Amino acid sequence: MFETLILMLDATLRVSTPLILAALAGLYAERSGIVDIGLEGKILGSAFAAAAGAAVYGSAWIGLCFGILASVGLAMIHGFACITHRGDHIVSGVAINTVVAGLTVTLGLDWFSMGGQTPALSGDARFTDITLPFADALASVPVIGQIYSNLLSGHNILVYLAFAMVPVTYWVIYKTRFGLRLRAVGENPQAVDTAGISVAFIRYRALIICGILCGIAGAYLSTAHNAGFLKDMSAGKGYMALAALIFGKWRPVPVLLACLLFGFLDAVAVRLQGVELPGIGEVPVQAIEVLPYVLTVLLLAGFIGKAVGPKAVGRPYVKERE
Repeated sequence: MFETLILMLDATLRVSTPLILAALAGLYAERSGIVDIGLEGKILGSAFAAAAGAAVYGSAWIGLCFGILASVGLAMIHGFACITHRGDHIVSGVAINTVVAGLTVTLGLDWFSMGGQTPALSGDARFTDITLPFADALASVPVIGQIYSNLLSGHNILVYLAFAMVPVTYWVIYKTRFGLRLRAVGENPQAVDTAGISVAFIRYRALIICGILCGIAGAYLSTAHNAGFLKDMSAGKGYMALAALIFGKWRPVPVLLACLLFGFLDAVAVRLQGVELPGIGEVPVQAIEVLPYVLTVLLLAGFIGKAVGPKAVGRPYVKERE
């Protein structure tokens, strides 16, 4: 029983990693006043760019750089539409998601002729698992040793980076001058502008950070969690990250807990496939796969209370002229 729990928690950490990165990305964007529905598209686009780069150059790190560049590029397109031209944030985000969903498959067909996929990655083209110090020696120690060697150890570097980004984000948002200005821009951009600070510059910087984090999330999917790019492999993770962001009320630690909850539900769904439940029998695979999404909707609808985002989120800012 304990070993099964460890395996489920281990799967939770792996599944939660892209959610954590994408949710933190959305946190930076929405704290600055930018609604970013395009998280899904940035994850998918960076997953393709990372897998393509890793396949061509044989290096997961080069693939990661390509993934980040692709994601930041998409974030800048979103910023150009929403900040510079004061366009509708939702429309811009949906457009990015739609274009990327088709573009990745089209480029995959043209470049690799594998049905929209990239070649299978192996060796240095993938991020491999890291064994922490003394993990093998402590594996036989009851409870603590098992947790350390089987749960905490054995993940790739992007998993550890995702969890490290939570305290880093907390420090940036609440303890730095940039974080203070970021929160002020999301709440009262007029006051920031009056103080002589560029609202657009702060928001563009927030979107760059958003793009970097989404790029890492996408690269994780294609070069660490999987061994290549598959069509629509983001599978709604950008939308689940937005749900986690609302569930956590735009605060880093609650957002982390929400992502872990959604990841745990996903891990439970995988474990329940093919299992016969008393009085029910074997549950259809489709019902199991939809379980995390149904529970996500139920949690958002009934258990978090009223979630109020930044006051200026989604509103284009027009600089006052004298």
